[in-house]
Amino acid sequence: MTKLPNAPVRSTGWRWHLHELDPQWDPRPRSLTSLRALTTIAGQLAGRTGTVARIALAVAEQCRRLTTEINALGKEITALATSLAPALLEIPGCAALTAAKIVGETAAIGRFKSAAAYARHNGTAPLPVWSSNRARHRLSRTGNRQLNAALHRIAITQARCHPPAQELIARRKAGGDGGMEALRILKRRLSDVIYQALHASIDQPIPAP
Repeated sequence: MTKLPNAPVRSTGWRWHLHELDPQWDPRPRSLTSLRALTTIAGQLAGRTGTVARIALAVAEQCRRLTTEINALGKEITALATSLAPALLEIPGCAALTAAKIVGETAAIGRFKSAAAYARHNGTAPLPVWSSNRARHRLSRTGNRQLNAALHRIAITQARCHPPAQELIARRKAGGDGGMEALRILKRRLSDVIYQALHASIDQPIPAP
């Protein structure tokens, strides 16, 4: 699932400041976006003096502020995505930020006359290539790349932890497809699923083929 970006502070540099103050002080990298951990670190820094301690405390306070803003924005985006496209959030691997990206980049699903037209727009429609007189397909590099990236994130997540997607990829590989070809097929199917979910979210019937 897609997450909101962390506070834009180089955690490696900040952890070095903490390590410089106390060689035994080595907080886990992923803990530096936790409000509880940041509050604890700020409390430990409050009683220290010197330039390094002052810089480290300023960074801790900045991280706390940005993390609070990010968390609030995440809740707002989740509420909007739930309101605008609830069916998208039911798709495994599609969290609120990815759903919001899909809604924004699609603009209006009603402007696409078919699932195939939507696939061409998002770049998941297959492109035929020939090698040794054998027809194959490859990933398209055309279409809306932001929308394609959102589908790619869902596909990667499903390939890692969604059994139906894992079965599809395993079946395609057993049939002779490479990993990228199997992923391309998964993304194309996800395009149809998203197309249907967007129509369901706005309670609009899918156009007849």
